[in-house]
Amino acid sequence: MSSQDIPEESLPAEQERARTKVAVAEDPFADPGMPPHEPRIQDIDERAARRSENTVAFLFTLSMLATIGFIASFVIFPVDKIVYIWPLGHISALNFALGMTLGIALFCIGAGAVHWARTLMSDVEVSDERHPMSAEPEVRAKVRADWAGGVQESAFGRRKLIRNTMFGALALVPLSGVVLLRDLGPLPEDKLRKTLWAKGKQLINMNTNEPLRPEDVPVGSLTFAMPEGLNEHDHGFQVEIAKAALMIVRIQPDEIKDKRELEWSHDGIVAYSKICTHVGCPISLYEQQTHHVLCPCHQSTFDLSDGARVIFGPAGHPLPQLRIGVNDEGYLEALGDFEEPVGPAFWERG
Repeated sequence: MSSQDIPEESLPAEQERARTKVAVAEDPFADPGMPPHEPRIQDIDERAARRSENTVAFLFTLSMLATIGFIASFVIFPVDKIVYIWPLGHISALNFALGMTLGIALFCIGAGAVHWARTLMSDVEVSDERHPMSAEPEVRAKVRADWAGGVQESAFGRRKLIRNTMFGALALVPLSGVVLLRDLGPLPEDKLRKTLWAKGKQLINMNTNEPLRPEDVPVGSLTFAMPEGLNEHDHGFQVEIAKAALMIVRIQPDEIKDKRELEWSHDGIVAYSKICTHVGCPISLYEQQTHHVLCPCHQSTFDLSDGARVIFGPAGHPLPQLRIGVNDEGYLEALGDFEEPVGPAFWERG
């Protein structure tokens, strides 16, 4: 390539490169310094720079459109709409739309910023001298002497009993941390699988501490209950109520979609665990018209008219249902314990 073929802006760089090659050839041990700056195509060609500008602007515009799509998804897709998408299977249309649009919006912002920095922002190298990292020979000699003196004064070599017992203590103390790992292993079954609910235990209203009758639960109401015999002043109350807390809702029987739920209810009164299956937060929000309950922590939403299945949010399992009936005295009672662990208790739950 002749000098006529080289763009005028890059001639100084070519000349500097030639001088460096000559200097290295004359003295192989000479410090070559930093390599000469290599201009990018965008630095010497305005059309290439314009193309990069358009690419960055396109990515940012696509991000804006994706954000608008994210907002529009809340209006377009109902909460309970399920669609089949290969290979994901049946998933919530709203969740899929929100995830895709938000992911595209964030990706395009990042990709646009990176492309902008790599092609259009300044890329001139800047050098900065650094002082030697190693200490002076005198300082290193003093440190070695101080260390040797300390070892001699400690009598580490002569006092073998102290030395050996110290090694033993240092070797054994990490075992304390190993023992703590025991709590990560399996626990006795009854710890998490069983609650205080059992056949014949009455449902006690947590606000009045009185047994509940069917007429105490009107349609559309939300009532919280605990097992008979549990007292809030007892030692261990918090541990037991964290597993046995119950919420009771009355729904018109013809509005219950799940067959097992209908069989386990009494005259439309259904009883479900109050503990969210995501991270164990207490559920407290109920919507009468849709029969949905909402966990206030992370917005997991369950449909109490359809087996308490998850219709929104990060929860992975429906709420466990408690089978209930009425005893001879007319009070609501449990007909057994929950048939599955309460809350996010076991990883092996399917």
